Amino acid sequence: MRLKTLVLALCVAGTSTFAQKVKYSKEEKKEMNRYLFNEGFDTATDKKVSTFILKDNTEHQGYTKSWEKQRGQILSITMEDVDTRKPVKFAASEISQMYLYPTEIEKSRKAGKFISNMRNYSTKKYSKSVTNEAVPYENQTVSLKNKKESKTFLMQVINPEFNEFITVYHDPFASETMSTGFVGAPAFGGGVIKSYYVKKGNKVMWLHKDDFEDNYDFLFGDNAEFMKKYPKNSVEWNYLSFLIYTYTEMSQS
Repeated sequence: MRLKTLVLALCVAGTSTFAQKVKYSKEEKKEMNRYLFNEGFDTATDKKVSTFILKDNTEHQGYTKSWEKQRGQILSITMEDVDTRKPVKFAASEISQMYLYPTEIEKSRKAGKFISNMRNYSTKKYSKSVTNEAVPYENQTVSLKNKKESKTFLMQVINPEFNEFITVYHDPFASETMSTGFVGAPAFGGGVIKSYYVKKGNKVMWLHKDDFEDNYDFLFGDNAEFMKKYPKNSVEWNYLSFLIYTYTEMSQS
């Protein structure tokens, strides 16, 4: 009986030690709360030349005219060839990568949304809302919300600068956390995107805020140094972009 009691006590002590939270300084939390993903866009202008790279490595350029979507993800896209001026339709399965430019209307809306929430001033970069750069998309086969039959889509990559191990895609139907404020004044807090599509290795999944802890080991568990510094019980969903960026940096060394 004494032996069982001792073993149980050691197990409880070990679990307690393992579950101990890491305490971060105010400066560290501010750094972790930065939003490093690119802005997600849902439109494409027909005023600028888009680039389409097919799976056979041929490249086409033209003006985006229309597309077919499912839950905001692109199933097919039609462009007007820059030389022949003839319409050409591509299925998502035919395209490896493409680069589109968002409309000025959407960029203005994103800029207004940025200004309307004071939280953005300390966590995001205004320039990402009004970018003049082409937005990258890539071919990906995925089950929408992890519920639908898998299909091939063209999905916007929102971490192209640090996607060596984990690629994050824009979810056009993602909701955001609520913010508070007064009429006519910038809001406080809220505005945190609740879901993305994420790829690591050969697995692509819809990752929601509520499932973050359950998938933490899948995302970061193969880097012991990272897990020790950022255990799942010490971080928040708000830190996702920072965590993926830092995991990438630590995994490269």
